[in-house]
Amino acid sequence: MTHQLDRYAAEARFRAVFSHLGAVAAYARRRGMRDADAIAAEVMTIAWRRLADVPADDPRPWLYATARNLVLAEARRSSRAIAAESDRAEEVTPEPEVLELDPLLGSALRSLSRLDREALLLVAWEDLTPSQAARSLGINPAAFRVRLLRARRRLRAKLDEASSGRRRDPKTHLDMETT
Repeated sequence: MTHQLDRYAAEARFRAVFSHLGAVAAYARRRGMRDADAIAAEVMTIAWRRLADVPADDPRPWLYATARNLVLAEARRSSRAIAAESDRAEEVTPEPEVLELDPLLGSALRSLSRLDREALLLVAWEDLTPSQAARSLGINPAAFRVRLLRARRRLRAKLDEASSGRRRDPKTHLDMETT
């Protein structure tokens, strides 16, 4: 009887986790995955096997971290396949889906580093709080807030640069990372 109750409790808990399937698929799609549904299905398979590790209060950071690992693993596989075909070893990372964005914003996002882009997208597209996004990336919340602040500054600078059609004078804008 107890085993049956444990199974029902696990299934009920997994239903709550599984309710985020669409959000995980959207995450993978926005990270440039062609088969985002397969990534989401794999994330849910891992979540079922490791259900005890999935936070009960909000599973999204854990699910996004797992999806991010799968997306990066797929990018590495693609990179190796391309390198084997063309004898070049440059890293291939999927670009985020930016089809519905303003062209200037899409261009500015693509020009950011992968880490800056991920910080911005976790908060803006995935609707995570900075603390949740930090958990998703496995970093300290204070460190994430600094990363997010710097990413927002870089994005603003890219947007300002694109809208004015000229580059900013580096002397007039000091980036905190270089000081």
